[in-house]
Amino acid sequence: MSPKDVSSGAKGSTGPFTPSRIVVLVLAILSIVFIVENTGEVTLRLLVPLVTLPLSLALLAMFVAGMVCGGYLFRRRPK
Repeated sequence: MSPKDVSSGAKGSTGPFTPSRIVVLVLAILSIVFIVENTGEVTLRLLVPLVTLPLSLALLAMFVAGMVCGGYLFRRRPK
């Protein structure tokens, strides 16, 4: 018996630019554009204290936190 072929067989899905990576890249670029465009001051409550900072910094912090959480949850695990 020969080992099973585990490749998907779909054309264009190999290499650095798979459709899912392109979608993630486009979403990341749109998120960064949205962050850069929103620079007004906002007041946020962080547990107890009120913090005033540019909205772009708050959005950037949430973007980075989302990327870290997503990277942690969906990292490739060794088999």
